[in-house]
Amino acid sequence: MSASLNAVATAAAATAEGPACAGPLPVLGRDVTVPLVTGGEVTYAALDYAASAPALQRVWDDVAAYAPYYGSVHRGAGYLSQLSTDLFEQSRTAVAEFLDCRPSDQVVFTRSTTDSLNLLAATLPAGCQVFVFETEHHASLLPWTDARVTYLNAPRTPGEAVATLERALADREPYGPALVCVTGASNVTGELWPVKELAAAAHAHGARIVLDAAQLAPHHPVSVRELDVDWVAFSGHKLYAPFGSGVLAGRADWLQEAQPYLAGGGASRKVARREDGGVDVEWHTTAARHEAGSPNVIGVYSIASACRALKEAGFENLVARENQLIAKVREGLAEVPAVRVLSLFGDDAPRVGVISFVVDGWNSSHFAAALSAEYGIGVRDGLFCAHPLVRTLLGSEPQEPGECGAPEAAPGERSLNAIRVSFGAGTPDEHVERFVRAVRELVADGAKWQYRTEEGRCVPAV
Repeated sequence: MSASLNAVATAAAATAEGPACAGPLPVLGRDVTVPLVTGGEVTYAALDYAASAPALQRVWDDVAAYAPYYGSVHRGAGYLSQLSTDLFEQSRTAVAEFLDCRPSDQVVFTRSTTDSLNLLAATLPAGCQVFVFETEHHASLLPWTDARVTYLNAPRTPGEAVATLERALADREPYGPALVCVTGASNVTGELWPVKELAAAAHAHGARIVLDAAQLAPHHPVSVRELDVDWVAFSGHKLYAPFGSGVLAGRADWLQEAQPYLAGGGASRKVARREDGGVDVEWHTTAARHEAGSPNVIGVYSIASACRALKEAGFENLVARENQLIAKVREGLAEVPAVRVLSLFGDDAPRVGVISFVVDGWNSSHFAAALSAEYGIGVRDGLFCAHPLVRTLLGSEPQEPGECGAPEAAPGERSLNAIRVSFGAGTPDEHVERFVRAVRELVADGAKWQYRTEEGRCVPAV
């Protein structure tokens, strides 16, 4: 079947554009224009990568080349089914290589990072204690409902993060199974966390560690072996791959010993009726144990395609260019006195292309709506599914946002929400330049249009 797979890859390569390491990688939607309330149209500036990154053109071309060969995975004797099965399993190998997994690691395909971490939570051994910083995304903060959870306060330096974890692990009682969950890069501040050091601290105290790489994997190489993490989770839709798939990769023992995440076809190896009328089930011990049902083969293939595309483009080139964009945005925002950028570790901390900020005298929803309606710029506002972290950074308590146009806080007072701009390998320089210019103009001159509140969101009053 490999010859047929090669034909699919060749067809995709014939239509795909090569990597453009000196500039942005080609992504879908790069030429989409949107209307402005002030008149005319402008090319859309997608600066919400931290929520969902646009699909790489290379990924779309690969999927389009495969689509005519689409078939059921693992279940059919037909040619297309066998080809799709080969493609699915080769995608698993591609992801393992992308993550530099250990030979004994398993790669389980899920729906998302959230799904991956909930899957891992369902496999925890009895009595397991989980340690998680309050700075985590809700996907990392909330799944551990059946475990004893210790929430750690937000650290203000990477060293403090390691020391805080070491103290918590040393004080745990009784000494039993433990898991640390930590992000690789904050979805609020973009700051990189000391994952390797945290993994060393966890292992020194007999604990395991899972890395939430949802914001890290699209921007930096992730090596399971080098970081020495036990598991890593990430989402395709943040890795320039559409169709709603995710990955949980890492140690196999807890996964093999737990009941399947979902019970059904594919997860079961043998099912037989008992004389008492019940059913005996023998579950798979491979990754299939937690992949019941018909898998999202196109979503899985799109992740593998994105992994290959990023490796071929070269993370060294991608990181260097992204750092230039980060510097351009941060320097531009620093020139606007009304703007305050949010940070845990300080201005000099290494980070990915995720920056959150507040603007004195502006309701964050109003500001984001004006960026969209008057400049064609898509950002995000709110608490970014990381409520404890954003409230810690803002120093504010949970409150209902004010009406559109009404400032959330006067100068010197605490804001209720924030604005987030995020970008990556597909972002043109012009998009971040337009964003910086728009921030300056909105702060200096105000919005040109009237806005109103609709279902809790600020929208143009047309």
